[in-house]
Amino acid sequence: MRRRLLLSMVAVVTVAVILLGLPLIVVVGELIHDEATQQLYRETNSLTAEVDQRLEHGQALLPAEISEAYPARHVVVVLPGNRGTVTAGPSDLLEPIAVTLRGKSTAQVTMSMDGTAVDRSVASTRLTIGGLALLAIGVAAGLGVWQARRLTLPLIDLAITAERLGSGSTRPRGHRYGVPELDLVARVLDHSANKVGHLLRSEREFATEASHQLRTPLTAMSMRLEELIASADEPAVVREEGTAALAQTERLADVVEHLLSRARRTRSRQYSVAMDDILEQQVDGWAPAFRRANREIVVTGQHGLVARATPGGVTQVVSTLVENALVHGKGTVTLKAERIGKSIVVEVADEGAGVPEKIAPRIFERRVSGGGEGLGVGLAIARDLAEGDGGRLELVRNRPPAFAMFLLPDEPEEPEEPDEPEKPDEPEEPDEPDEPDEPDEPEPEAGAAGR
Repeated sequence: MRRRLLLSMVAVVTVAVILLGLPLIVVVGELIHDEATQQLYRETNSLTAEVDQRLEHGQALLPAEISEAYPARHVVVVLPGNRGTVTAGPSDLLEPIAVTLRGKSTAQVTMSMDGTAVDRSVASTRLTIGGLALLAIGVAAGLGVWQARRLTLPLIDLAITAERLGSGSTRPRGHRYGVPELDLVARVLDHSANKVGHLLRSEREFATEASHQLRTPLTAMSMRLEELIASADEPAVVREEGTAALAQTERLADVVEHLLSRARRTRSRQYSVAMDDILEQQVDGWAPAFRRANREIVVTGQHGLVARATPGGVTQVVSTLVENALVHGKGTVTLKAERIGKSIVVEVADEGAGVPEKIAPRIFERRVSGGGEGLGVGLAIARDLAEGDGGRLELVRNRPPAFAMFLLPDEPEEPEEPDEPEKPDEPEEPDEPDEPDEPDEPEPEAGAAGR
């Protein structure tokens, strides 16, 4: 592309120089010849007038004076009446140019000049024009190289940007080149880099959330299956553990559906969620893990509380808090549900060392973890899930740690009774005229009533 731009610009300038330079060279040569002839005519006319004046006053014509007045000119003056000829100046002229005039005294004056001097002037001028033409072509070539670099280097840079974008580097470069069209392409690539980066970050976050959210129900299901295998000879225990495993499978399906709805950016439908069922499900699901750790999980607080939320979302939030308490906490884990004001509060607390003061304000941020083994995504996901259900998740106590999820209660909204419009005053009806008394009808005879 660079070579094509350079060749095209040089070709355009060369054609322009040829179309303008060749006629100029021809015209300049003619002009120089005409100018030399006109100059020679003026000198001859001046000498003719001087000869007429001298002859009129009877003065002699001296060749030395003529040669001094008109150097590099060969002059021949033919005097009238066969009085002779006066010659002055060099006679060995090459390619002479001559002009002959006759004055009032009938004297004939012929003046000649060397034509090679005119030819040298024409050649010098033509060489100057040719040099300027070559200089113009050289300047055009230089401008072509500069313009080609100005256009091709940004294209190469844009190609590198596109290649980096295709290889996964989504950082916008922000390069601008001073060419509107190229700057537009650069802005579009930067915008595309931002969009691709956002999509990649969303995919990574979704993968992290999916792995984190699926790990808990899979762990619980694995423990249930282990209990099932260990109690294979006890039908009652097998039935109980099988029912619990089935419940974990349903919970796993809810987690997958919830993750898919978040990936599609669709809001899950909210239902009436009984807190007693959620907390009992958590106790049943985490009981084997707590037994292995020689710890307890208990439920306290009020019963019969119903919140307006998504069952999967509330379950995942509580499960995340219980898992954090099991992994990072100590002692008994307490699940507590109570009604505080206009909110239903589900609190998860343990007896561990708690959250350090330096990370407590940022505990819900991603990549922030109070334990050395955590990824720092569980609480961030739990907070997003709580906010997605119209609630919030907070750290209500650092030591010992206690997390609380605030949800809206499921209460029917009482419709407001509309104000009864005031009835306009009804116009008084005019008094009706008294009707004449009707004559009494005769009573029916006995026995006629049965007809």
